[in-house]
Amino acid sequence: MSGTRSLTVDELPDRVVVTLDRPERRNAIDQRMVDELHDVCASLEREPRILILTGSGGVFASGADIAQLRERTAADAALGINDSVFTRIADLPMPVIAALDGYALGGGAELAYAADLRIGTPRLRIGNPETGLGIIAAAGALWRLPALVGLPLATELVLTGRILTGEEALAAGLVSSVHEPDDLLAAAHALADRIAANDPLATRHTKRVLREPAGRHPAAEREAQAELFDSPEKHRRMTEFLERRRRP
Repeated sequence: MSGTRSLTVDELPDRVVVTLDRPERRNAIDQRMVDELHDVCASLEREPRILILTGSGGVFASGADIAQLRERTAADAALGINDSVFTRIADLPMPVIAALDGYALGGGAELAYAADLRIGTPRLRIGNPETGLGIIAAAGALWRLPALVGLPLATELVLTGRILTGEEALAAGLVSSVHEPDDLLAAAHALADRIAANDPLATRHTKRVLREPAGRHPAAEREAQAELFDSPEKHRRMTEFLERRRRP
């Protein structure tokens, strides 16, 4: 396990658990945390593994660090400081699971939207109140959230700043399950266990093809399947399946 000021990173053979760890600021996302998330991404791009994102102190992330955000200028907006790292997380080769407890607001919500899978707790509070601070949700909410919950609900949330509870997020499909806080990380690991039991290459291709634009289908599926049909792992797994079926 390695620690930094903003993140705690627990590296396992098939997954990495990253805990946002600024409890004194409710895990607000500052420049240092962004830089450290880039370092995590670089490692997972070199050695693809499942990523579990969670927060310390009963909070996922209360948002971007307002003290830093207040001082950012038009030039900073053009850099896309938060949206660049969130997109890099979304584009990681293996799935990303966000385990959400407490506040996941503003940039914290947008980090959650970048994950492939989200689970929460009853005390989750997730949403985008940015317009109340004189800015827009510019790190993914305005295009990822409509894809996750539909345009009508996403429009209401980002225009009003309404915050969803854990149960409301579950009903909207924004999280796939709700667990008690003490069970949240175990539930994230159970999801990771199910993913890790599958062929990593097939998992990577599935994630990639899911994100292809409409015009790339069905060519994207055919290209990925062609590689997998010739893989030794496909032959091994199918042989094992057939042998199990033949057993009395």
